Amino acid sequence: MTDAPVLISIDDLTKTYDSGFTALKGVSLDIYQGEILALLGPNGAGKTTLISIVCGIVTPSVGRVSVAGYDIIDDYRETRRRIGLVPQELTTDAFETVWATVSFSRGLFGLKANPAHIEKVLKDLSLWDKKDNRIMELSGGMKRRVLIAKALAHEPDILFLDEPTAGVDVELRQDMWRMVRELRASGATIILTTHYIEEAEEIADRVGVINNGEIILVDEKSALMQKLGKKQMTLELQHGLTSIPAALADFNLALSGDGDELVYTYDTQASHTGITALLATLSDEGIKFKDLNTTQSSLEDIFVTLVRESA
Repeated sequence: MTDAPVLISIDDLTKTYDSGFTALKGVSLDIYQGEILALLGPNGAGKTTLISIVCGIVTPSVGRVSVAGYDIIDDYRETRRRIGLVPQELTTDAFETVWATVSFSRGLFGLKANPAHIEKVLKDLSLWDKKDNRIMELSGGMKRRVLIAKALAHEPDILFLDEPTAGVDVELRQDMWRMVRELRASGATIILTTHYIEEAEEIADRVGVINNGEIILVDEKSALMQKLGKKQMTLELQHGLTSIPAALADFNLALSGDGDELVYTYDTQASHTGITALLATLSDEGIKFKDLNTTQSSLEDIFVTLVRESA
């Protein structure tokens, strides 16, 4: 995405609360127009604070954020108009109908009524048949859909999703990711925080890892997995082993529990994988195998490793 223009520029952002807790420590990050950026991090890492500052809900202690060249503090109305936010908390007016609360959200941004747009959003989120229901009558999953509809009511070109699928059903999750892809196809920029790493792996263009208020790393998803991923080659042996022979001690090998498989772990970035030498040594030792397959680290493996290293 680096050939796309920078849409959101976050520069040296620090947030210290009155309690003395520092939630963000000098965070700098560029977010590019039209990308899907996934922010991964454990609870308390600073994800929600970062989103809240960009969306104008929390004031930074130090640093600057601009959206499409507009400062989030000096040009608050201009930047906020461009942003839709789906928060973690289910905060909606319990006595309003779905149609009224979503339409009202559009009006908050000074936009003229557009029933056709509201209808499309509600239909896309499978809310159309609930449009006349009061919020208090809806299930938790339906309330979550309403929050997404409210965020999209004013047709923002930037959408923040803060843990959007935490505790929601599979159907809503699928609806949401379908809508995210459609929004991105229309030119929208999407930033999401998530604990569901497989979703980030599936949908994100870039992945950022945040821990203890600091950005550990941001990279293209594919590049991240290539740089930090480990590959494993599993050899299915013709005859099981009780231990790894001394001649193979220099290789990063593990023996499966029943001794029928040898697992070799190697660095994808190394100049030599060592596979050729390993296979030659196996031949010299008379160790034959029936089959082999390779696997690569998942994004979750990489995330866990990065967080552990930064702790």
